[in-house]
Amino acid sequence: MISTRRPEFFGPARPTLFARDAAIATSHPLATAAGLEILQAGGTAMDAALAAVAAQCVVEPAMTGIGGDCFVLYAPAGKPTVAMNGSGRAPMAASVAALKAAGLTTEIPRTSAHAVTVPGAISAWMKLHADYGRLPLDQLFARAIAYAETGYPVTQRVAFDWADEAALLAQDPNASAAFLKDGAPYAAGDRHAQPLLGQRLREIAAHGASAFYEGKVAESLVAYLQSLGGLHTLDDFAAMKDAAFYTTPISTEFRGYTVEECPPNGQGLFALLLMNILAEFDLGPEVSLADRIHLHAEATKIAYHNRDALLADPAAMTVPVAELLSKDTAKRLAAQIDIARARPPALWDEPEHKDTVYVCAVDHDGNMVSFINSIFHAYGSTRIDPQTGVLLHSRGASFRLIEGHPNAIAPGKRPLHTIIPGLLRRNGEAVGVFGVMGGHYQSAGQAALLSGLFDRGLDLQSAIDAPRSFGFDGTLEVEPTVPEEVRADLAARGHTVKLAVEGIGGGQIIVRDPATGFLMAGSDPRKDGCALGF
Repeated sequence: MISTRRPEFFGPARPTLFARDAAIATSHPLATAAGLEILQAGGTAMDAALAAVAAQCVVEPAMTGIGGDCFVLYAPAGKPTVAMNGSGRAPMAASVAALKAAGLTTEIPRTSAHAVTVPGAISAWMKLHADYGRLPLDQLFARAIAYAETGYPVTQRVAFDWADEAALLAQDPNASAAFLKDGAPYAAGDRHAQPLLGQRLREIAAHGASAFYEGKVAESLVAYLQSLGGLHTLDDFAAMKDAAFYTTPISTEFRGYTVEECPPNGQGLFALLLMNILAEFDLGPEVSLADRIHLHAEATKIAYHNRDALLADPAAMTVPVAELLSKDTAKRLAAQIDIARARPPALWDEPEHKDTVYVCAVDHDGNMVSFINSIFHAYGSTRIDPQTGVLLHSRGASFRLIEGHPNAIAPGKRPLHTIIPGLLRRNGEAVGVFGVMGGHYQSAGQAALLSGLFDRGLDLQSAIDAPRSFGFDGTLEVEPTVPEEVRADLAARGHTVKLAVEGIGGGQIIVRDPATGFLMAGSDPRKDGCALGF
């Protein structure tokens, strides 16, 4: 796993982190520091992840919040991995017919109350803490509460994302009051606070999931959603309190490693399918960058075409997971790829969604956690309850309004999810945790990251830093670090090449070196975050 290449220390690239006892990596430095503090205090990897994610709910408000969902993989030292599904469910009154009667036709707008499924994150957090935590919740949330109540400094990437969404935030008076300053977005170095969110975290620390799904907070959230036309009830919220659930991970073999993912309704199944397709090709160091990007784009089109047709709440899926992950399926799909020409694009009609945070941590005992928390679009639905300060996600926007479609909205149903934590095993032993943010890009990003490690022999940080590309919606988006001659080659093969205007996705990874037992970690420079350890 450790690259033997001579490192270059010129330029802004950071080296891979090495740590002896424990490590954590997140997309925000204050979140990483909060998690490290918990690890140093004797907390478990799960404790550290919860502390970090709680901090991110405050300091990365565009990306995540307590009004969102989460998926988690947890590998207790020496034991099998458990998967947690913390995705929310549609109100029991929701259906295709009900939403069409409300005037919706082809899709659910992100700012609609119908885009708000009952948030599942807090249900999952409380179960995970009860089963795998060691330190009390008030200690885990201390940094997040302090940042919410007394303020935190806005970092550069957070400010960049904030400015992108200022016009949308201005359309909602509550969002404007919470996230704009005199009508303008907060800039890097500004102080921002969310005192109501701090109160919510205090209540959750003291009273658990009941503080969110029952009582005054739930009553306020339901009343607010109903005022926007939502179909939510107090019963819907109460039912979600215990609805997050453990399940068994799914997996495939890729270049000698077992890659584990959460099963549907997350798209991890299609990350594995994509890896299976790529495993049919030589992607070693001698393969040209143009060939590598082309093969990745073509395999992505195939995997995502299947995702959009099939992925849904597992109760609604009609194709068995085992069939999709069979090597015969991978060989058949790989045979459709022409190295010289791009396939006609599989045009998607799913909404774009890209706003998520990812945390990975390993503790002194060897427990590993891969944790992803999301509010879907930037600032979710942009709907923030002024009485509670809870920003609500927009995950329901990914439901389809087509009767009979596997992902059609229905009572109590979970929608298609893009957020996918990943975990690596070798010879049965858990050796690493990783994740790539970026909505649609997450499956493609995971495959690219692991290919960089296993096919090209890159070290962890170099694999994260490597130029990214993403074939979707009829275009092949490439970062400006992809040379112009490579872009021309790809265009000649039939790709519609588009230069990315911002970094594609973000990622973190921690891997244990089998030779030394030391931890290696990397964090994406496309975000503000970092990896730390001791």
